[in-house]
Parts: sequence; C-alpha cells; structure tokens
Amino acid sequence: MSRLLGIDFGTVRIGLSLSDPTGTLASPLPFLENNSPQKVIFAITALLETHQITGLVIGMPRNMDGTYGPSAQKVKDFIAEMKKHISLPIQPIDERLTTAQASKQLSSIGLSQKQLRKKVDSSSASLILQQYLDQNIPLL
Repeated sequence: MSRLLGIDFGTVRIGLSLSDPTGTLASPLPFLENNSPQKVIFAITALLETHQITGLVIGMPRNMDGTYGPSAQKVKDFIAEMKKHISLPIQPIDERLTTAQASKQLSSIGLSQKQLRKKVDSSSASLILQQYLDQNIPLL
C-alpha cells in the first residue's frame, strides 16, 4: 500500500496526518493555518510530493442524525477546489465525534487548553485517517 494524507478541514486550522507506507498506522503532522486558500493548496501539494502520497482522506462533518450541515458544505467546497489542483483520489469519510475524541485523549495526558488547541486538529486528522485505514475502504 502507499501513503495517504488525512485531513480534518477547519475554518481556522486544517489538521493533517500521514499513514505509514504499509497503510496500517496514521500519525499526526503539523496543522496548517487556514488563512489563504492558495497557501493551503500549495502546502498540501508540497506534502503530496514530499511523502509520495497517493490519496487523500478528508473528514466529512455530519450531524448526529446523519444529515449534512453548513460545515459539510465547506468541506465539499474544499474538495472541489483540491480537485482543480490534484488528480489523486479524495475520499470523504464520516468524522462525527473525532474532535471530541481527540480532545478527550489529549486532555487525559495532561495538556493545557493552549497546548490542546495546537494539537487537536492534527490528532483529529489522525483519528479520521486511522478509521479509514482500519475499515480498509478502497479509494474512489
């Protein structure tokens, strides 16, 4: 298997994670500030080349009843923009509760609120990518 990039899209920060070459384990990468679409796309395309990534897994926010809200539309718009710049497969995956789970895990190891804010997005991206890897879903 090849390496995949996990993305937790947020309006302030974009969490990132990377799978190992065997597709077994997801590890967090530093988050990106989401202050310029061009800078975000440039940074992600640089990661794709650096790590020889062959696909992206992006968390798709859903309401607890399974419906999509305004946050999901922002992710759909982000995916559409990414598809203009890359030809790799992009797989959206349900991300319900990943941020809460990541926050809980990070709090349990004693991180302060300030430290937590800096790590929660990429930790969420790791949970999203790990969920995908564990389910062994083929990329579209």
